Amino acid sequence: MLAGVSQADMRTDKLAAPISAAPSLMTYTHILQPHPASRAGGVDAIQVEIVVLPAGALRLAYVLTGDLAGMRIPEAQAASRVDGLWQHSCFEVFVGTTNGPAYREFNFSPSGQWQAYAFTVYRVGDLLASATNPAIECLIEPGCLTLHATLQPDDLPRGAGLSSPLRLGLTAVVETTDGALSYWALRHAPGKPDFHHPDTFALEINS
Repeated sequence: MLAGVSQADMRTDKLAAPISAAPSLMTYTHILQPHPASRAGGVDAIQVEIVVLPAGALRLAYVLTGDLAGMRIPEAQAASRVDGLWQHSCFEVFVGTTNGPAYREFNFSPSGQWQAYAFTVYRVGDLLASATNPAIECLIEPGCLTLHATLQPDDLPRGAGLSSPLRLGLTAVVETTDGALSYWALRHAPGKPDFHHPDTFALEINS
């Protein structure tokens, strides 16, 4: 049983049909890796799929497989902006460009809550006030949690031109029922977990 979620409350709504089925859409699929100092906490794998939609929006799908009964999954809440989501189980994406230090951070909780930040340089920034609700959809099944979120073009950072490639850091935090946290990323920087470090922005895409 998931911590804080009864069997009757488990979300089994149908998610939107997989957009990656459309061959004309650019799709990226990657597996996240645990930080060397983290214990897996019952996670078998976390896969992230990014689909670039026709107008430049990004549709993200996070698929976590493993022993969900040993994880603390936030229970469903009304969609709202909340700080500190990364202190518990949370999926994230950091988005920068190839021609400057500015970047943005987006947090997606399985609860449906979310947050967005804009940084001018490493860890210097504030809330992204104009951010659009990413319309989080979460499906919890035995051994698998899937979360979908969509970032609109106006929420993404841009360089000198609208066609500037984006650099993405794909990350996740997973909390176990005993409160321990594990940190997952496409690539980790040296030292302690630091999702803001430029080394974690390991995926370049055209949007």
